[in-house]
Amino acid sequence: MLASLKKKETYTHYWATLKFAFYCITHPLDGFWDLTHEKRGSIAAANTILILTLVSRIAKLQFTSFLFMKVYWEGINIFLYLASILFPLALWCVGNWALTTLFDGKGTLRQVYMATCYAFLPYPLLQIPLTIVSNVVTVEEGAFYSVVSAFSLLWAGLLIIAAMMQIHEYSISKTIGFTVGSLFAMLVMVFILLLFFSMISQGIAYFISIGREIMFRM
Repeated sequence: MLASLKKKETYTHYWATLKFAFYCITHPLDGFWDLTHEKRGSIAAANTILILTLVSRIAKLQFTSFLFMKVYWEGINIFLYLASILFPLALWCVGNWALTTLFDGKGTLRQVYMATCYAFLPYPLLQIPLTIVSNVVTVEEGAFYSVVSAFSLLWAGLLIIAAMMQIHEYSISKTIGFTVGSLFAMLVMVFILLLFFSMISQGIAYFISIGREIMFRM
């Protein structure tokens, strides 16, 4: 009985935190403050929104009318396509959190991830219906498709800025500077990763060449 009650409370809390995401995207300043400082968000809800974002990306690729999106499946790797969201998200969270020491930010890595995922909500919220609508509108009405699609990205981007401002307790000017710094940190991390993998590949190639030389001499 106690286990059943606890499970019910867990589900109730999950749905409450997921529903709170709609408040965050319509009242970003109050919403993202309460999300972290009043603990009205959850990692489970953030993960759900991230999954919805990934699903909407795949659905857009699969079901959008060819009038608005031409897809050449032979050249698409679905895992790399999903990584185009997950990898920048990971870089953003780590880079953002790493810079909090320099910019006196208050947010933790967990809060940065959670708030960023909550800010993604406008994308699936608009893109999934838009994918369906794309199959019933004409080319002449394509401007509507393009505007709404761009608006979903703009809305999510502004929400991310608002989220960082609230969880780190910054002014708007400091938030903009911090966002630029976070993007630069992402570029630095990409450079370091490329350099690391380049050194690894060269090291492997070196030992393979030594092994071949030894086998040849034997």
